[in-house]
Amino acid sequence: MDSFRNTGQPDWSWWGRLWPTPGATLRELGVECGTTLAEVGSGDDYLALPAARIVAPAPVYAVDLEADLLADLEDIASMQGIENVHTIHGDARNLDGILPEPVETVLLANAFHGVDDRGRLLEAVANSLRPGGSFVVVNWAERPREETTVAGEARGPPTELRVGPEETREAVLGHGEFAADRALELPPYHYGLVFERE
Repeated sequence: MDSFRNTGQPDWSWWGRLWPTPGATLRELGVECGTTLAEVGSGDDYLALPAARIVAPAPVYAVDLEADLLADLEDIASMQGIENVHTIHGDARNLDGILPEPVETVLLANAFHGVDDRGRLLEAVANSLRPGGSFVVVNWAERPREETTVAGEARGPPTELRVGPEETREAVLGHGEFAADRALELPPYHYGLVFERE
């Protein structure tokens, strides 16, 4: 995706230090049993697998541009006996064209800061959601990178790329197809915003 700046794929060990219970985080964000969910930019993913356990038997569609990361995710899901994760190799700006069905939740975690063509992405997300569905954005807080440390090392996107909750909210609501629902603090360094598709 030429309009997405990837700031690196972290490994599971340090995600575990940030969110030792990812399932609890997902439930805070409104993910529940029976929810059809698409995760944009899923990678090999720390959230797709616990999401699949929560929503089962509903599907989780893991969407990413990196085929190798999706292959890793498939291997991990197979090893863990998780059968409702479906990987999709494709561009999130075409989400409404690559998902096999509209979903109830689209999750975009740790990626909104890297999206330049936000209008195109938001249109695709809106078209991919069922009426009343949720668009969930999780991102790093707008703090200097040197302040967001994990195991003594600065982590997350560069300071200049960070997008705070107000800018994110304005961008999504400005698209015109979403209504604000709620905001959450996700300690130690993240926030979550939940928008409803009108």
